[in-house]
Amino acid sequence: MALESACIPIPSEIIMPFSGFLVWEGRFVFWPVVVWGAVGNLIGSVIAYAVGNLIGSVIAYAVGFFGGRRVVEKYGKYVLISSRDLELADNWFKKYGQAAVFFSRLLPVIRTFISLPAGIARMDFKKFCFYTLLGSLPWSFFLTYAGLVMGENWEELKVYFHKFDLVIGILIVLGIIWWLKRHFSDRQKQKQTKAETVSYLAFRQILSYSRV
Repeated sequence: MALESACIPIPSEIIMPFSGFLVWEGRFVFWPVVVWGAVGNLIGSVIAYAVGNLIGSVIAYAVGFFGGRRVVEKYGKYVLISSRDLELADNWFKKYGQAAVFFSRLLPVIRTFISLPAGIARMDFKKFCFYTLLGSLPWSFFLTYAGLVMGENWEELKVYFHKFDLVIGILIVLGIIWWLKRHFSDRQKQKQTKAETVSYLAFRQILSYSRV
Protein backbone atom coordinates (compact mmCIF):
# COMPACT_ATOMS: atom_id res chain seq x y z
CA MET A 1 0.00 0.00 0.00
CA ALA A 2 2.88 2.37 0.76
CA LEU A 3 4.54 1.63 -2.59
CA GLU A 4 1.30 2.14 -4.52
CA SER A 5 0.67 5.51 -2.90
CA ALA A 6 4.25 6.53 -3.70
CA CYS A 7 3.26 6.28 -7.40
CA ILE A 8 4.67 2.78 -7.88
CA PRO A 9 1.98 0.76 -9.70
CA ILE A 10 1.45 -2.09 -7.24
CA PRO A 11 -2.38 -2.40 -7.14
CA SER A 12 -4.09 -2.49 -3.77
CA GLU A 13 -6.94 -4.32 -5.56
CA ILE A 14 -4.72 -7.40 -5.28
CA ILE A 15 -2.88 -6.73 -2.01
CA MET A 16 -5.85 -5.97 0.25
CA PRO A 17 -8.20 -8.75 -0.94
CA PHE A 18 -5.33 -11.22 -0.56
CA SER A 19 -4.89 -9.93 2.98
CA GLY A 20 -8.60 -10.58 3.49
CA PHE A 21 -8.05 -14.11 2.20
CA LEU A 22 -5.30 -14.56 4.80
CA VAL A 23 -7.77 -13.32 7.43
CA TRP A 24 -10.19 -16.01 6.21
CA GLU A 25 -7.42 -18.60 6.64
CA GLY A 26 -6.77 -17.37 10.17
CA ARG A 27 -3.27 -16.03 9.47
CA PHE A 28 -4.19 -12.33 9.85
CA VAL A 29 -6.64 -10.40 12.05
CA PHE A 30 -9.21 -8.27 10.19
CA TRP A 31 -9.01 -4.83 11.82
CA PRO A 32 -5.20 -4.62 12.07
CA VAL A 33 -5.09 -5.40 8.33
CA VAL A 34 -7.50 -2.53 7.58
CA VAL A 35 -5.62 -0.06 9.80
CA TRP A 36 -2.17 -0.99 8.51
CA GLY A 37 -3.44 -0.84 4.94
CA ALA A 38 -4.53 2.75 5.53
CA VAL A 39 -1.28 3.60 7.36
CA GLY A 40 0.74 2.16 4.47
CA ASN A 41 -1.28 4.30 2.09
CA LEU A 42 -0.51 7.35 4.21
CA ILE A 43 3.24 6.61 4.35
CA GLY A 44 3.47 6.22 0.58
CA SER A 45 1.38 9.31 0.03
CA VAL A 46 3.68 11.34 2.28
CA ILE A 47 6.64 10.25 0.13
CA ALA A 48 4.83 11.24 -3.07
CA TYR A 49 3.71 14.50 -1.43
CA ALA A 50 7.30 15.36 -0.54
CA VAL A 51 8.49 14.61 -4.09
CA GLY A 52 5.67 16.70 -5.53
CA ASN A 53 6.47 19.53 -3.15
CA LEU A 54 10.14 19.41 -4.08
CA ILE A 55 9.39 19.43 -7.82
CA GLY A 56 6.91 22.26 -7.39
CA SER A 57 9.36 24.25 -5.25
CA VAL A 58 12.18 23.92 -7.79
CA ILE A 59 9.91 24.90 -10.67
CA ALA A 60 8.40 27.80 -8.71
CA TYR A 61 11.86 29.03 -7.73
CA ALA A 62 13.15 28.86 -11.31
CA VAL A 63 10.11 30.63 -12.71
CA GLY A 64 10.25 33.31 -10.04
CA PHE A 65 14.00 33.78 -10.47
CA PHE A 66 13.97 34.01 -14.26
CA GLY A 67 10.89 36.12 -14.77
CA GLY A 68 7.90 34.90 -12.79
CA ARG A 69 4.39 34.47 -14.06
CA ARG A 70 4.93 36.63 -17.14
CA VAL A 71 7.46 34.14 -18.50
CA VAL A 72 5.02 31.26 -18.08
CA GLU A 73 2.22 33.23 -19.74
CA LYS A 74 4.53 34.13 -22.62
CA TYR A 75 6.15 30.75 -23.26
CA GLY A 76 3.67 28.39 -21.61
CA LYS A 77 1.73 28.06 -24.86
CA TYR A 78 4.57 25.94 -26.23
CA VAL A 79 3.87 23.31 -23.55
CA LEU A 80 0.08 23.77 -23.71
CA ILE A 81 -0.14 26.07 -20.68
CA SER A 82 -2.42 29.08 -20.99
CA SER A 83 -3.15 31.92 -18.58
CA ARG A 84 -6.54 30.30 -17.99
CA ASP A 85 -4.80 27.06 -17.02
CA LEU A 86 -2.60 28.97 -14.59
CA GLU A 87 -5.63 30.50 -12.91
CA LEU A 88 -7.29 27.10 -12.63
CA ALA A 89 -4.12 25.58 -11.16
CA ASP A 90 -3.83 28.41 -8.63
CA ASN A 91 -7.42 28.07 -7.48
CA TRP A 92 -8.07 24.31 -7.72
CA PHE A 93 -6.45 23.08 -4.51
CA LYS A 94 -7.34 26.25 -2.63
CA LYS A 95 -11.00 25.47 -3.28
CA TYR A 96 -11.20 21.68 -3.70
CA GLY A 97 -7.88 20.35 -2.43
CA GLN A 98 -9.13 18.66 0.74
CA ALA A 99 -12.12 17.02 -0.93
CA ALA A 100 -10.00 15.99 -3.93
CA VAL A 101 -7.50 14.17 -1.72
CA PHE A 102 -10.25 12.44 0.27
CA PHE A 103 -12.40 11.21 -2.62
CA SER A 104 -9.47 10.27 -4.85
CA ARG A 105 -8.47 7.64 -2.28
CA LEU A 106 -11.67 5.79 -3.18
CA LEU A 107 -10.89 5.70 -6.92
CA PRO A 108 -8.59 3.26 -8.73
CA VAL A 109 -5.65 4.79 -10.65
CA ILE A 110 -6.33 8.35 -9.49
CA ARG A 111 -5.50 7.61 -5.84
CA THR A 112 -2.00 6.55 -6.88
CA PHE A 113 -1.04 9.96 -8.25
CA ILE A 114 -3.17 12.52 -6.38
CA SER A 115 -0.33 13.20 -3.93
CA LEU A 116 1.87 14.80 -6.59
CA PRO A 117 -0.46 17.71 -7.45
CA ALA A 118 -1.25 18.08 -3.76
CA GLY A 119 2.44 18.56 -3.04
CA ILE A 120 2.97 20.90 -5.98
CA ALA A 121 -0.04 22.97 -4.91
CA ARG A 122 1.43 23.13 -1.38
CA MET A 123 -1.68 21.81 0.28
CA ASP A 124 -1.48 22.10 4.06
CA PHE A 125 0.54 19.06 5.15
CA LYS A 126 -1.49 18.21 8.25
CA LYS A 127 -4.76 18.35 6.32
CA PHE A 128 -3.20 16.30 3.53
CA CYS A 129 -2.24 13.54 5.99
CA PHE A 130 -5.63 13.66 7.70
CA TYR A 131 -7.70 13.37 4.51
CA THR A 132 -5.37 10.76 3.04
CA LEU A 133 -5.79 8.55 6.09
CA LEU A 134 -9.53 9.22 6.25
CA GLY A 135 -10.03 8.39 2.58
CA SER A 136 -7.81 5.31 2.74
CA LEU A 137 -9.73 3.62 5.55
CA PRO A 138 -12.96 2.87 3.58
CA TRP A 139 -10.98 1.56 0.60
CA SER A 140 -8.80 -0.66 2.80
CA PHE A 141 -11.86 -1.87 4.72
CA PHE A 142 -13.83 -2.69 1.56
CA LEU A 143 -11.03 -4.59 -0.17
CA THR A 144 -10.03 -6.52 2.95
CA TYR A 145 -13.64 -7.42 3.73
CA ALA A 146 -14.21 -8.46 0.11
CA GLY A 147 -11.19 -10.76 0.30
CA LEU A 148 -12.49 -12.20 3.57
CA VAL A 149 -15.93 -12.91 2.09
CA MET A 150 -14.55 -14.36 -1.13
CA GLY A 151 -12.21 -16.67 0.75
CA GLU A 152 -10.33 -18.94 -1.63
CA ASN A 153 -11.97 -17.21 -4.62
CA TRP A 154 -10.28 -13.89 -3.86
CA GLU A 155 -8.49 -13.91 -7.24
CA GLU A 156 -11.85 -13.29 -8.92
CA LEU A 157 -11.74 -9.79 -7.47
CA LYS A 158 -8.62 -9.00 -9.45
CA VAL A 159 -10.42 -9.30 -12.79
CA TYR A 160 -13.43 -7.39 -11.46
CA PHE A 161 -11.46 -4.41 -10.21
CA HIS A 162 -9.27 -4.23 -13.31
CA LYS A 163 -12.47 -3.57 -15.28
CA PHE A 164 -12.89 -0.41 -13.22
CA ASP A 165 -9.28 0.53 -13.95
CA LEU A 166 -9.99 0.24 -17.68
CA VAL A 167 -13.13 2.38 -17.45
CA ILE A 168 -11.37 5.07 -15.44
CA GLY A 169 -8.38 4.94 -17.80
CA ILE A 170 -10.72 5.54 -20.76
CA LEU A 171 -12.36 8.45 -18.92
CA ILE A 172 -8.94 9.98 -18.24
CA VAL A 173 -7.97 9.70 -21.93
CA LEU A 174 -11.29 11.28 -22.96
CA GLY A 175 -10.69 14.04 -20.43
CA ILE A 176 -7.25 14.74 -21.90
CA ILE A 177 -8.71 14.86 -25.42
CA TRP A 178 -11.41 17.28 -24.23
CA TRP A 179 -8.80 19.44 -22.50
CA LEU A 180 -6.60 19.60 -25.61
CA LYS A 181 -9.60 20.48 -27.77
CA ARG A 182 -10.68 23.20 -25.36
CA HIS A 183 -7.13 24.49 -25.06
CA PHE A 184 -6.60 24.88 -28.80
CA SER A 185 -10.10 26.30 -29.19
CA ASP A 186 -9.32 28.96 -26.57
CA ARG A 187 -6.04 29.79 -28.29
CA GLN A 188 -7.86 30.17 -31.62
CA LYS A 189 -10.43 32.48 -30.03
CA GLN A 190 -7.66 34.55 -28.45
CA LYS A 191 -5.92 34.92 -31.81
CA GLN A 192 -9.20 35.88 -33.47
CA THR A 193 -9.98 38.45 -30.78
CA LYS A 194 -6.47 39.87 -31.05
CA ALA A 195 -6.75 40.09 -34.85
CA GLU A 196 -10.13 41.83 -34.58
CA THR A 197 -8.71 44.29 -32.05
CA VAL A 198 -5.73 45.08 -34.28
CA SER A 199 -8.03 45.56 -37.28
CA TYR A 200 -10.29 47.85 -35.28
CA LEU A 201 -7.38 49.96 -34.04
CA ALA A 202 -5.95 50.17 -37.56
CA PHE A 203 -9.35 51.28 -38.87
CA ARG A 204 -9.58 53.95 -36.15
CA GLN A 205 -6.11 55.14 -37.06
CA ILE A 206 -7.03 55.41 -40.75
CA LEU A 207 -10.16 57.39 -39.89
CA SER A 208 -8.18 59.79 -37.74
CA TYR A 209 -5.72 60.42 -40.59
CA SER A 210 -8.54 60.93 -43.12
CA ARG A 211 -10.14 63.58 -40.92
CA VAL A 212 -6.87 65.47 -40.77
